[in-house]
Amino acid sequence: MAPPLLEIQQLSVNYGGIQALQAIDLVIHAGEVVTLIGANGAGKTTTLKAISRIVGVQHGHIIYGGQDITRYRAHTIVKLGIAHSPEGRRILARQTVLDNLQLGAYTRSDRLGIKSDIEQQFLAFPRLAERRNQLAGTLSGGEQQMLAIARALMSRPKLLLLDEPSLGLAPTIVREIFAIIQTLRNTGVTILLIEQNANLALQYADRGYVLEAGQITLSGDARDLLTDDRVQQAYLG
Repeated sequence: MAPPLLEIQQLSVNYGGIQALQAIDLVIHAGEVVTLIGANGAGKTTTLKAISRIVGVQHGHIIYGGQDITRYRAHTIVKLGIAHSPEGRRILARQTVLDNLQLGAYTRSDRLGIKSDIEQQFLAFPRLAERRNQLAGTLSGGEQQMLAIARALMSRPKLLLLDEPSLGLAPTIVREIFAIIQTLRNTGVTILLIEQNANLALQYADRGYVLEAGQITLSGDARDLLTDDRVQQAYLG
């Protein structure tokens, strides 16, 4: 088997005096969708922020493509091929849809490639194409989520970190978002997914990890986790 695209080894992160992550191990292979499930405050978002170097790491290592990136800066992480679509979308509300997409390619200098990729995003997200000159803050919640994903894809990532893509969205829009996730997977983008709807996340993922109070307590094939009594009682209702 090929080496993992991403490997987290004994990763620990502190916020002040609080230990948010305690020596977690996690592996993602190229082409996989891996989901991280757990209650609010379990450390899921912190894990993504540590990978994308938004928060500091106290102990452990983050290995990406065979490189130890634990001490790299955030912009270098993006250049290496890791993009982060954060919880709450974090689009630039006073900029247009087009401006947001262009800013997603800020680490790139290939103007023709950027222009081509913007058109590709408009093909993938027709509603964004219709609103290309509209201020992002005036979009619906679902459209803002589409923009957040499209903006992340503008850096041409090999690994996409998706944090709560269905949060606050109507069920019909959630289905659209997960259809997009499936399409991305089919085109070869590797995804680490955090999703409040654990049932839905496990249906779309290849494998999953359960995070409780900063520790990995369970991991395995997504189908196995769907039928695991502990997971059903705690997260699947």
